[in-house]
Amino acid sequence: MSEIHSSTATGYLFVVSAPSGGGKTTLVHALLNATEGLDVSVSHTTRPRRADERDGIDYHFVNDAKFDAMIAGGEFLEHAVVFDHRYGTSRDRVFEHLQNGRDVVLDIDWQGARMVRERSDNTVSIFILPPSVKELERRLTDRGGDSAEVIVRRMRDAVNEMSHYHEYDYLVFNDDFDRAVVALGNVVGAARQRRAIQQARHADILTQLVAT
Repeated sequence: MSEIHSSTATGYLFVVSAPSGGGKTTLVHALLNATEGLDVSVSHTTRPRRADERDGIDYHFVNDAKFDAMIAGGEFLEHAVVFDHRYGTSRDRVFEHLQNGRDVVLDIDWQGARMVRERSDNTVSIFILPPSVKELERRLTDRGGDSAEVIVRRMRDAVNEMSHYHEYDYLVFNDDFDRAVVALGNVVGAARQRRAIQQARHADILTQLVAT
């Protein structure tokens, strides 16, 4: 599979992961609304579409045969199985954004995040954590729609997900939503000022500034 390098792309991949109930999707949407030049990658998934979801907006909903064909064709930057369903990120779509100098947010789990880090040196990874296990369980319960058995499984999977926090560059605790959004924005802002990315984006200006 092709890799993405800073020498050929001038955008960043901001990988955001969290356990189920961590508030990741809501935080990412708030970050997108507050930040210019930032796009979200719409994942492909084999799970059924929920009543309030739109194909191509929330996810690209595909069947297993289509997902298998995309894997065989090397179309995914990453893909993983999460809670019995498959999810994947389109490599070409992400690369198109990065080539145009746009930053991209990937809302993916730790498995996908590990694959992206191996294939791109333009990656900044962020893990969102709840303030406590008790609070995480409360959020999962309050969402409604899941049986007690499913919540137990989600909690078990959440603990496994959180055990990978040390693989990430930044940790954001979602104990207060507004503060967590600011923290995410701070990470994006700081990454955008790194010398390597500024040098790639403003090569002409830098050349003029140091010309004698």
